[in-house]
Amino acid sequence: MPSHFFLLGGIVFLAAQFLAVQPANAVLGEPATSIASDKESLGGLRIAKSAGDGFEVQEIQSEATSVREYISPDGIVFAIAWNGLVHPDLTHLLGSYASEYQQALKEVPRKPGRQSLQVTSSRVIVEKWGHMRNLQGRAYAPDLLPAGVTINEIR
Repeated sequence: MPSHFFLLGGIVFLAAQFLAVQPANAVLGEPATSIASDKESLGGLRIAKSAGDGFEVQEIQSEATSVREYISPDGIVFAIAWNGLVHPDLTHLLGSYASEYQQALKEVPRKPGRQSLQVTSSRVIVEKWGHMRNLQGRAYAPDLLPAGVTINEIR
């Protein structure tokens, strides 16, 4: 009988741990305050904050990838860019745009050996390129780009 209590206690403990883990907030299209959750989700440190012409950039670096989040003067994340050994978890970084991206991705024809990919939907554009150990990409919501900012500034 004591082994059943031990097993039951273990199951309850694991269930509590699972339920206690809350998903981090999304970033693309969200206020810049969501960046703190990205730091935790990516397992990295906020290492840089810089300003461009009409926007601010905050960078989070993990052991494998650097992610830059572009923030409009209104405080909204309008784009993200990354480079590193692996692509980051776009499900988290795209937030409310993730399902739209996943659907558009299914419609892109597969090409063996492809080194670049562009997925365009009505509200978000995701571009990936690079090669092993040097993967890069960017994602942005065209409707959220501040006036005067071009996509070439997102890198």
